[in-house]
Amino acid sequence: MHLQYQPGLPLSRGKLIMWLFLSTEIMFFAALLGSYVVLRFGALVWPKPHHVHLSEPIGAFNTFVLICSSVTIVLALESARANKAGAAKLWMLLTLLLGSLFLGIKGYEYQAKFSHGIFPWAPRSRIHEKPDLYYGSAVRARLGEADIVDRLKVLDETTADKLSAEELRGRQSLSDIRKMLANPDQGAFDMAVVADQVMPLAAEGGHGAKDHGSSEHGGGPNDVFPWLKLPIVIPGGNMWASTYFLVTGFHAVHVAVGLLVFAIMLTWTLNAKRAGAIENIGLYWHFVDLVWIFLFPLLYLF
Repeated sequence: MHLQYQPGLPLSRGKLIMWLFLSTEIMFFAALLGSYVVLRFGALVWPKPHHVHLSEPIGAFNTFVLICSSVTIVLALESARANKAGAAKLWMLLTLLLGSLFLGIKGYEYQAKFSHGIFPWAPRSRIHEKPDLYYGSAVRARLGEADIVDRLKVLDETTADKLSAEELRGRQSLSDIRKMLANPDQGAFDMAVVADQVMPLAAEGGHGAKDHGSSEHGGGPNDVFPWLKLPIVIPGGNMWASTYFLVTGFHAVHVAVGLLVFAIMLTWTLNAKRAGAIENIGLYWHFVDLVWIFLFPLLYLF
């Protein structure tokens, strides 16, 4: 038997291109994660996860979901190699559903931030770094807006029997805030009291400073009256929001691209001839999973 030397690489062109693409993605996310680490551990102050409505159990569950999706894409590949097209399509569909669940949970986490005024940019972001006079002026300006004045007048005139216990506490907090802001010579200490009234930072373990039975910021008027949208104080919150939404946003885009490819491949017959394509998208999906394995401890545990 005559042996012939093959100078090419022992892998298909599609896999070679995928590895080259992933090498650029590795550099991209390495820069993102490296920048986050430098900013995170170089910052003088950084909010705790429970200060910005990050739930470690939810993040851990989402990590589990993504790991399971990596298992199902491997099972889809093995089924395709065995020429079991039906089983391969079933595992591919399950991968698509798990990836969609991951994005759905991430969207739920985003909504928890948005509902409390935590955005990565102004003017939508209501975050102030410290309870100084600028913060007091922002709260006073918000309470002076025409629509808020009208709502507050209606709230003040509402009898106690028509309000729930939570609404009564929220109305009392609002009354205290307005009294403290009535004096234009408020100091930094009083502004700290105002900030704590507006949104008490959650204590360790995720419980509110005013409501120990809640996993959110407890007792704040913003939670009781969503239309209020008063400015809030989270030390280091603006930098945190910018980095959090940047790194998780780029990761979510990569997840969405993978889901789009899965949806397209579900229209194919996933037999042995398609095994190479499934392997290539599987490599991409494993990379997306690996990136999240790094993101989860950095964002949720430190």
